[in-house]
Amino acid sequence: MPPSDDEKNRAKDGGVPPESRSRRRLRLPLARHLRSARNWIALGVLAPVGMLVLSAIMLLDLRRDAWEKAEQTSKNLLQVIERDIARNIEIIDLSLQAVVDNIKAPGVAEISPALRQLVLFDRATTARDMGVMLVLDENGDSILDSNAVPARRVNNADRGYFQLHKANADLGLHISPPLKSRLLGETVLVLSRRIDRPDGSFGGVVLASLKLSYFSTLFDRIGLGREGGINLYLRDGTRLMRYPAVEADIGANIAGAPTFQRFLAEHSGSFRGLSVRDGVERYYAYTQVGDRPLILNVALGTHEIEAEWQAKAAVLGLAVLVLCGLTVLLSLLFGRELRRSATMQAELAKLARTDSLTGLANRRQFEEAFERESRASARTGRPLALLVIDADHFKTFNDRFGHAVGDAVLRGLADTLMRSVRRPGDLAARIGGEEFAVLMPGTDREGAGRVAAAIHDTTRTLMLPSAGIGPGSVTVSIGLAVSSAGGAADLFRRADAALYEAKSGGRNQTRSASDGASVPPPDRQSPRLAAI
Repeated sequence: MPPSDDEKNRAKDGGVPPESRSRRRLRLPLARHLRSARNWIALGVLAPVGMLVLSAIMLLDLRRDAWEKAEQTSKNLLQVIERDIARNIEIIDLSLQAVVDNIKAPGVAEISPALRQLVLFDRATTARDMGVMLVLDENGDSILDSNAVPARRVNNADRGYFQLHKANADLGLHISPPLKSRLLGETVLVLSRRIDRPDGSFGGVVLASLKLSYFSTLFDRIGLGREGGINLYLRDGTRLMRYPAVEADIGANIAGAPTFQRFLAEHSGSFRGLSVRDGVERYYAYTQVGDRPLILNVALGTHEIEAEWQAKAAVLGLAVLVLCGLTVLLSLLFGRELRRSATMQAELAKLARTDSLTGLANRRQFEEAFERESRASARTGRPLALLVIDADHFKTFNDRFGHAVGDAVLRGLADTLMRSVRRPGDLAARIGGEEFAVLMPGTDREGAGRVAAAIHDTTRTLMLPSAGIGPGSVTVSIGLAVSSAGGAADLFRRADAALYEAKSGGRNQTRSASDGASVPPPDRQSPRLAAI
């Protein structure tokens, strides 16, 4: 029997089967790689790189854990302190309201002074660190005293809280800045309510003084580190109390400080910032105390938050340095990458596609959509409508009411556009200071006109009562154009020319561009038109 082809081939290769030959060909390059010094050096470099990556991950996790612990601690402390203060103030306020209600009750004026004191001030004993409760008549003279019968003589007609209650019947509970008590001789906060006569006229004030020792006792039980602190403010920026206590800080006003402006911005929150008092960077957690005009914050020094993490990082860093000499260099490279990442994030933020003031699409997004829809319109033959909208006499709002009101008008106009433009494919954008645009694919001149009319109708309802701006005070002029053979630039020029005609024709109206190309007058040419 003649030999097979496999046997002939095996004979040529010395009788070695094909599978064995394949394994041998794989082992030869592997052996050469293992004997290569360059490869061992590469492995020796890659191993420290892997250790550095693992160390960096561990350090970041430890740092994140430290911050999460600090954030949770701040929130818990804030919650506990806020509840204690709110509860104590609520107790005092209930006592004040009880006096206001009971002093008008029939027969109270005729009972004995001692019994009247018991009836009026029976709730006051449950409040902590209350100094004294007094009832002042319309002249500011004390007529009832929670701690003495007859009332100790004092006149507080010159106090700010007395003057405020006298002038304002609807003031409700008032919390004063820190002041020196004439009866106690120490600094207190005064909580007060107005007393009205049966005819509604001013009949006096009932007040309760809260000793600052209440806050000292409450705050002293909390350890926040050497750079930590607790502050209680009135909403006007007056500091009522600080821990650790510094007498010069009590009563100081920091209303203009950036940190306090952050406190006012929201009911509660947290952020990192520099203290206006000593320039130390701190992590601030803050909240409003119930529904009172009080703001409480707990501040932790960022250096102290990371102190434990930094100690662990030093030990781990030393171990990595011992194991590989490249740690320092790689750490510098890692830092450079972090900086590059931060720069990239900043660039991405600049390229955000939403206008920060109005929430509409910004000019960048509008230009991209405009170019895209213009090409689609030219390709498919579907109409593309464009409205260019400008707020009438907007400079007058800024000059008369200020930029804050001007911004509010712009936000109101943006809301008007969002309510008037409802199709998912349409795009409303802010493309300039007070100039907006609405892009409507697949919309003809009649449909665009209906949208423009809806914008006018909705704009008429826009009002800002706080600035005295009523319905109909804000109007817009609109230029309307529908796509033609001229492309995107021509469409925008024609809509802009129509807007110019609406402005020239008296404002508060819509003008429609003709189907042919129309170039606006020279004084309407601008870099933004050329860009689009």
